[in-house]
Amino acid sequence: MKRLPGTCFPWEEKVKDLPSIQGDAELVRRVWQDIDALGYMYIWQILLSF
Repeated sequence: MKRLPGTCFPWEEKVKDLPSIQGDAELVRRVWQDIDALGYMYIWQILLSF
């Protein structure tokens, strides 16, 4: 599967592993994408630093 730039684990893949979301699914998606983007940036910073 082709991933969008800035993504480690796309939401579409991750949501399949989660139980049904009881609350605001859009909020959960947005938080997941923000945290995933931070992980992606961290990996790139480590790779570029050494």
